[in-house]
Amino acid sequence: MSKILKIISVVLFAATAAMPITSWAADQVNVRFSWKLKGEYGFFYLGKEKGLYQRNNVDPHLGEGAGAQAALGALVQGNEDVVIVPAIFAISAIQKGMPVKIAAIYQKRTPFAFISKLDNAVTKPSELEGRSLAVSVGDTATTYLGAFCKANNVDCNKIQQIQLDPQLKIPQFMQGRVDLITIYTNVDLPLIEQRTGMKFAVLDLPNFGLSVPGLAAVVSDRGIAEKPDVLKRFLQSTKEAIELTREDPASATAALLQAWSAAPSQELVQQQIVATSATLDTGSEKPIGWISDDLINEALDLISTNEQIGERRPSSDFYTNELLEK
Repeated sequence: MSKILKIISVVLFAATAAMPITSWAADQVNVRFSWKLKGEYGFFYLGKEKGLYQRNNVDPHLGEGAGAQAALGALVQGNEDVVIVPAIFAISAIQKGMPVKIAAIYQKRTPFAFISKLDNAVTKPSELEGRSLAVSVGDTATTYLGAFCKANNVDCNKIQQIQLDPQLKIPQFMQGRVDLITIYTNVDLPLIEQRTGMKFAVLDLPNFGLSVPGLAAVVSDRGIAEKPDVLKRFLQSTKEAIELTREDPASATAALLQAWSAAPSQELVQQQIVATSATLDTGSEKPIGWISDDLINEALDLISTNEQIGERRPSSDFYTNELLEK
């Protein structure tokens, strides 16, 4: 009898020992970026490396993307739990009826600029007249060039807009076939400067009134309904990762490089990470990523300068701050 009891006790011990493994398994969160790896995404990898997500019982699976629209489509289809895209694209999609919400906006202003060569420098809007500017489909800055011109009393008709494939912009610019191109100051500018060994004149667009909400975390309405706690823990971990990256960009660089097989130099990646941190919400008054009605309405005003948006949806359709609250 005692032998049977021993067998039963061993079986029960094995069963109970196995149970916590399942119950303690971290919740997987599929995360899709809007583009290929770059320093802008460094804080996510630092968060994974330092166990910030694991500590909140979250296991993010991070993946590169092929554009904001593709990422948003995958979110709606249920293939992703969170997509990291420029907020302006999400706002436009929601206005058109896409069942998603912005859960956090990390960049209140997209860090972009027009750059020109120093011997033909353009550093203020009035100097755009008489110059040539590369434009491409999906280029946010040139999409809203009309609004920028109006805000700065510039005649857009006096700017020669040259349609170029995005892959050709930099070569055409360096060959002197176009005077200005759009770049992201946190990612593209360090890269171009390193590869060319040159410095460029910078016309910072946000400083002259083109304020476009940038890096954001977007979730589906279904995801909010079905797993709000998981999403909340993911966003809390991301907040911690952003803060740690500000303090330790070198570790963020190392973490990102481990996942980036065709990365540029360590020095360049760290420059991108430091520059990105300077553009992100600090969370001084509200949690990092907090969204306001004014931010959404200003974005809708901007979108309406370039496309017919019809009757505006209520602001509650566009975002939620509930996932940022502790």
